[in-house]
This record gives sequence, C-alpha cells and structure tokens, in this order.
Amino acid sequence: MIPAPELQAPCFHAASILVPLAIMCAVLVVAWMAELIKHRSAGERRTMMRLSLFAQGVDVSAHINMQGFTGCLCIVGMVTQTAPSGARGHSILLTRSAVESALPSLLGMAVDYKVGWDGHDARQKCGIITEAWLEDNKLMVSGYIYRRDFPEIEEFTTTHDVGMSYEAKNCHVRDIREKVWTLDKVEFTGAAILLREKAAYNESSFEVHP
Repeated sequence: MIPAPELQAPCFHAASILVPLAIMCAVLVVAWMAELIKHRSAGERRTMMRLSLFAQGVDVSAHINMQGFTGCLCIVGMVTQTAPSGARGHSILLTRSAVESALPSLLGMAVDYKVGWDGHDARQKCGIITEAWLEDNKLMVSGYIYRRDFPEIEEFTTTHDVGMSYEAKNCHVRDIREKVWTLDKVEFTGAAILLREKAAYNESSFEVHP
C-alpha cells in the first residue's frame, strides 16, 4: 500500500517579512517626528519674532489720548547711511542675533521727539512702544502716541517725510578699531521720531493711524 503523501503548508520565515516592515514603520515615524518638530520650531520662531506688551484682547485704541502708530527703526544687517549719535563718527551695523535677543527690551519703552525734528530728546516722551517684530530685515515697532498731550505729532508727521531712530545702551562692539562698528549685543531704551533725512537709515519710517 502506497502511503498518502503528507500535505504541508508553505513555510514562511516570519523574520523575512517582519524585519522590513519594522524598518519601514521606523522610517515613517522618524520622518513624521522631524516634520512635526520643523513646523513647531517655525511656529515658535514666528511667535518669538513678534512680541506684544498687552495681552490678547486688550484694546486701548479707542482711548481719547491714544493714537496708534507703526514705524521701522532700522534695517538689520545694513550699515547706517550716517553715523548715529553716540557712535563717535562710526557707521553702525546691527546684527540679526543682537536684534532678536534685544527685541523684548523695546516693549514699554518710550517714543520721543526733539524740537526741530532732527534728533533725540529722551526727556520729551510722547508715546509708548507696545509691539516689536522683525519683518524680513526690518525692525518694526508699533504703539501709541499721547494724542491730546502732543497734538503736534500728528500735525507734523502727516505733512512731512518722517522716520524713526532707535536708542540703545549696553552695546557690544565687535571691534572698535573698525570703521564700521558691528554690534553683537544691544539693549533698546526707546526710539525717536524725526525727519527721515536726519535718521541713520533712509529706509526708516513712521506713520500714525487714522
């Protein structure tokens, strides 16, 4: 009698399937985590680059003595067209890392102007900075002018070409022997409104809101 043949199921080695599958899953997980970290980091950078003095939802624009403004203080990474006050005749280049680190120091600082609109007068404070951010390579600020206390601000700035200029202390100059002083560290102490032609940067700006 011929014995019946033994039927056997095909033999698959589990390792030959599971190992590539595990590798594929690991690659997908790593890629997903990298994408998540990238988007989170970008979101955090965007948040860090725009700082506000007031909590969200706080609106003081309707106050009778508050008039909003927006201005550009300087162009980051660009040499000043003229030597700023206090620079001993040197042109200045403000690095991006210095601005990013000092951005919070602008919040709550005063805006001032000088009679003649040709410089700074830290004792003639006419407003306050409430927001600061980087817009490409522009250092931007916004805030409020004390409208009723200083009506001349709106009268002058709406009929003349005006800009802004930052005020800073604790400045670290990379090499004081250089003709152009590169600032790697600063602490902002305020800003002035002045004629654009008198500002260190021709690209500076100032505009009051209606």
